[in-house]
Amino acid sequence: MTKDEIFEFFRILAEDNPDPQTELEFGNAYQLVVAVALSAQSTDVGVNKATRALFAKVKTPQQMLDLGEEGLREHIKTIGLFNSKAKNVIALSRLLVDEYGGDVPDSREELVKLPGVGRKTANVVLNCWFGQETFAVDTHIFRVGNRTGLAKGKTPEQVEAKLEKRVPAPFRLGAHHWLILHGRYVCKARTPECWRCPVAGLCSFRKKVLEKPKGRG
Repeated sequence: MTKDEIFEFFRILAEDNPDPQTELEFGNAYQLVVAVALSAQSTDVGVNKATRALFAKVKTPQQMLDLGEEGLREHIKTIGLFNSKAKNVIALSRLLVDEYGGDVPDSREELVKLPGVGRKTANVVLNCWFGQETFAVDTHIFRVGNRTGLAKGKTPEQVEAKLEKRVPAPFRLGAHHWLILHGRYVCKARTPECWRCPVAGLCSFRKKVLEKPKGRG
């Protein structure tokens, strides 16, 4: 895509959804860290179902430590990899209490020191809570970046670097939300719904599905 095409790509997505937000539910920075850590290899819908009751009880790292690993497992046992995730959440809560006074740090360098928090999770927290222009490349963004020609790369890091370089200023804060939502609901993995895609004319994907398959609602 050219610079002008990239601008138009995001302009169209922004016009369609002026205020894009994460679909994870949370009430503060700490709950966001936990929710994103739990969402690895799980759906936001599944995480939200598990965390509603949890977050009604637990709003701080200390409250999570008081709940304990076994108590946390009971809340999140419907989520994939819940045993290892519970260990990480308890460990990151301990570190936040011991090293950060219970506060969530606002830098990637500090966030990735937390158990279970990688670059992608850190980028989500920085963007959604601290309002920083970061690009959290998950499977949806990786697919959309490569498929459309917006940001091609063999690794999430390469796609992130391309987005960092190519996304124009007016759209940088919301870019990763637009791309995730687009990948989740339109530019799907198996059958991209190009017939209803508002940016299909800008996309370089050669195997566009321009007619809705029979039987689809």
